[in-house]
Amino acid sequence: MTIMRRNSPFGEMLSLRQAIDRLFEDSFVRPGSVAGEGDQPLAIDVRSTADALLLDAALPGVKPADVDISILGDTLTITARSAEEKSTDEAGYSYREIRRGTFTRSLTLPRGLKAEAATATFENGLLRLSIPKAEESKPRQIRISTTGQADTQSGTAEK
Repeated sequence: MTIMRRNSPFGEMLSLRQAIDRLFEDSFVRPGSVAGEGDQPLAIDVRSTADALLLDAALPGVKPADVDISILGDTLTITARSAEEKSTDEAGYSYREIRRGTFTRSLTLPRGLKAEAATATFENGLLRLSIPKAEESKPRQIRISTTGQADTQSGTAEK
């Protein structure tokens, strides 16, 4: 007796559905990733200290003059441009993985920052941005005292 194995039509539909989901995700969630067009994402690290919001952005191959940083309201936008090499000989490449073009990233900033006092440095392809916090948004230490200790310290404790 011969056992015949038949492919399930639902298996094919599932893989087609996965392909369509991937197509829509790549083209709408991550624009520019399918055809390589449009703005490319910019990798950043953001951390908060007691005094400031600190941001590091990796921009290898970008010159400081090609970086624009703007804050409008509560939105920080960083735009960087790297020189695109115009090459007529496409056949010589085995891989082309170095990203060139425009990189943009926008972030919503928390309240209580002094945007006008922000500082930026650029060294070895790393942009470092520091935005100080306003005094009213910095954490404050509140001392706890009990009434018995306060009266004893002033020498007026009742006996």
